[in-house]
Amino acid sequence: MNQTEQILEFDKIKEQLIEFSHTEHAKEQFRQLIPSLDESEVRANLRKTTEAVSMLITYGNPPIGSMSDSKNYLDIAEKGDCLSADQLEQIERMLTGVMRLKDYLNRCKSLQISLPFYEENLKELTELRQEIEQKIRAGQVDDYATTELKNIRAKISQTELKMRDKADTILRANKTYMSDQFTTQRSGRICLPVRKEYRHKINGTVLDKSSTGSTLFIEPESIGNYYNELTDYRLDEENEVRRILYTLTSMVLDEKETFIQNKRTIDKLDAVFAKAKLSLVYDGKEPILHKEHRIRIMNGRHPLMAKEVYIPLNFEIGGRINGIIITGPNTGGKTVAIKTVALLCYMVQCGLHIPCEEAEIGMSDQFLCDIGDGQNLTQNLSTFSSHIKNVLEILQTADKESLVIMDELGSGTDPAEGMGIAISILEELDKIGCLYLVTTHYPEVKHYAEQKEGVQNARMEFDRESLKPLYQMIIGEAGESCALHIAHKLGMPKEMLTCASIAAYGKDITKEMTDNNNFIDLNHNKSGMIKHKKDWKQDRSAMEQYQRGDSVIVYPDQKVGIVCIPANEKGILQVQLSNKKKIWISHKRIKLLVAAGQLYPQDYDFSIIFDSVEVRKARHQMSRKHDADKELTYKENE
Repeated sequence: MNQTEQILEFDKIKEQLIEFSHTEHAKEQFRQLIPSLDESEVRANLRKTTEAVSMLITYGNPPIGSMSDSKNYLDIAEKGDCLSADQLEQIERMLTGVMRLKDYLNRCKSLQISLPFYEENLKELTELRQEIEQKIRAGQVDDYATTELKNIRAKISQTELKMRDKADTILRANKTYMSDQFTTQRSGRICLPVRKEYRHKINGTVLDKSSTGSTLFIEPESIGNYYNELTDYRLDEENEVRRILYTLTSMVLDEKETFIQNKRTIDKLDAVFAKAKLSLVYDGKEPILHKEHRIRIMNGRHPLMAKEVYIPLNFEIGGRINGIIITGPNTGGKTVAIKTVALLCYMVQCGLHIPCEEAEIGMSDQFLCDIGDGQNLTQNLSTFSSHIKNVLEILQTADKESLVIMDELGSGTDPAEGMGIAISILEELDKIGCLYLVTTHYPEVKHYAEQKEGVQNARMEFDRESLKPLYQMIIGEAGESCALHIAHKLGMPKEMLTCASIAAYGKDITKEMTDNNNFIDLNHNKSGMIKHKKDWKQDRSAMEQYQRGDSVIVYPDQKVGIVCIPANEKGILQVQLSNKKKIWISHKRIKLLVAAGQLYPQDYDFSIIFDSVEVRKARHQMSRKHDADKELTYKENE
């Protein structure tokens, strides 16, 4: 995908075309779609699209089906392999689709247009289709495909019936030896479920046994004799089926060229009708293709914008006017306007209708665009640098048959220098002689357009009350930026507007704006406060005041406890409550009641309070002698 497609959003048009397509060939064709430079080809493609629209309106959607798999089937046949019943059935469906499409095209001939005569390039191969239809049913070779196959399958059915009857007879005669009252199958062979202890009562071959071993699955000897006969019949069936499939495969291969021609014709028709369906979606019209490099669009619309939003665009360039300079507010739709013109011209050269009342389009050999900030961080390019780099490439490439569109010409730098650069670019475009549309805010550029022969100003209509663009271009008039008016409508305080007006025009022009009472209050109230983490050193003394053995009050329950383990670096300490339960708690949730020094003598053994009798006894024993089989562990809450 090239950059111009993305800028003009033609890639989205292509996605719609792909969605309307049925065949993979047409989808791939649209993925690779680019404007044609061949006038005859463009005229032919536009005519086909127009005719397809007429056919859709009169006779509805054509019954187009994909024949993409036909090539794979022909390759199989050419290698000498046999097509399966499923594959042959797919071919029969393809030929049925060809028959229905031919019928559709024949009906469309009443419109007296050329596209329906593609019917003559389609061959429905009635004999082959009927032959496959007769011999293949539901993905299988039908019993009645040949008399031989019918007789073989009848013999197979009869033999299988005899085997089941014989098995049922043996089962009923030997019920006492059976673990079940039904025959079963193992490895595709009929068996009897015989109890293990009666194995010798039934003559036959053990094919399997139950998981417990108490039941043996025996194929009776009298039934086994039928299998040789059944195997012969099945070999005959397989040979006959293969003969039928090879015969049908050979018939398909004989029509190879017809299949290729059918596929090529259907692929072409699918692409044409996809363009026609897209035209109906946005109410497109076929433009007049001009030999001169000029553009005239009456009530044109952007194909991706809703009709109720976009006011139709009237636009004309070429002849004595080569350049249009569009000015107006930022939200006025200038960029949309120039993209619309370029996109519609781009679509025409791709054989597509365009949404308009009428249009005359001259072909362009290149569509060159400079839209968007183009900022490239990897190449260390600013917005202005990127614009200039892109503009220079455009000026190197453009010729008199090119269409150039540039947005915000000369922006992104010092206004005085940017204005100068903008005018120099316009001068160079004028020398080249191409058609160009540019947008700008510089008043000097507006003045340049007024003075320069072959260049014309234009402005975009803008609703000052709703601050919404109307997308309507007025050619011949320069637009205003409306920046002060927009700022006023959005609530900028009167003092700021006056300051801006004097700075821009040297006088206050905001007197007529005083009717707005919705000024924004710029009192700089803080919306929130950052909560900083407390410094560890500032809070350390509060945590270190609690020592082991201190009597404390635990909040919010106001229970009395004794400090077991002093606070760690996070301020968490362990307290033993009066019920001997130990808890971990923040130092902020306790209050000193009596210090340990006032309750216990120096070097007091706190294990008497905090450890159980069993733990103290174990510790005492381990201090006297080492016992490898004994281990002393502490739970975290003890």
